[in-house]
Amino acid sequence: MPIGGDAPWLAPLAGYSDLAFRLLCREQGAAVACTEMVSAKGLAYKSPGTQPLLDTLAEDAPLVVQLFGAEESFLVRAVAELAGRGYTWFDLNAGCPVPKVVKTGAGAGMIRTAEDRARLAAITRAMVREAGEGRMGVKFRMGYHGADDTAVETARLLEDAGAAWITIHPRFAKQGYGGHSRWEVTRRVVEAVSIPVIASGDLFSAEDGRRCIAETGAASVMYARGALRDPLVFAKYLGRMSERPDRATLAALVRRHAELCRAHGDQHRSLLKMRTFVPRYVRNLDDASALRKRLIACKTWECIEEVAAAIAEPAAAE
Repeated sequence: MPIGGDAPWLAPLAGYSDLAFRLLCREQGAAVACTEMVSAKGLAYKSPGTQPLLDTLAEDAPLVVQLFGAEESFLVRAVAELAGRGYTWFDLNAGCPVPKVVKTGAGAGMIRTAEDRARLAAITRAMVREAGEGRMGVKFRMGYHGADDTAVETARLLEDAGAAWITIHPRFAKQGYGGHSRWEVTRRVVEAVSIPVIASGDLFSAEDGRRCIAETGAASVMYARGALRDPLVFAKYLGRMSERPDRATLAALVRRHAELCRAHGDQHRSLLKMRTFVPRYVRNLDDASALRKRLIACKTWECIEEVAAAIAEPAAAE
């Protein structure tokens, strides 16, 4: 499993890190990619929305399947089933702050109290036994609310439970995505454990990633919203590309994303997703507002191509 300063990760992104987007980010330099959150119960009960989250192919490796749930039996069963189907790497979500997830005891509900954190450790230990040594990580928040910084405690519990790596988003669950990530907390976690710590939170640019590594000592960085805004962030982080790519590069990015969507996704849903992805990619262009208006009206892939042409050569597309 690549974990290092030269091996940036793509985060699990509910609704976004599908196969097409993962492949796009890998082409830009993402060393590891995570699936969207996969419900352990959804897998057990064969929920129709679960299997598409697990779609993959040889080029989509190494792939980490991120599972969520509150019950040990379902999570262990999920690891067993997926390992039997050839999936190798797993991650447990202990950080999702969405209320409907938390109230079930999943996501950040696993770090809410001391009892919850003990449950998290026990579940992690059981999942590690099923997955095999070195194949299981956990992603978590620094605590549940502002009076309860439990980051180091949680990290040590997870290390003792056999986690091969941990990823910390140094915000409280109650913050959602408000305020700022506290990278000093990430540094304290790095200093407290011997397993690799992957840093997450407020990584919006290549420079953010480099600075985070320098300030925290983290083993690697995990791009989430930064990758949604700019999949080229991986190439920029690795020094393969200018911080401000030209219009032709952005047009090529849009075309490649569309090509991957058409090859690997539901056509209608993928087209709708492109209408949300592309405005982020072109947000710094002078004509970003006009391009966004065109995208909102797009109902065909031909329209997406017309927008890509307008990105590449705005005068010629008028």
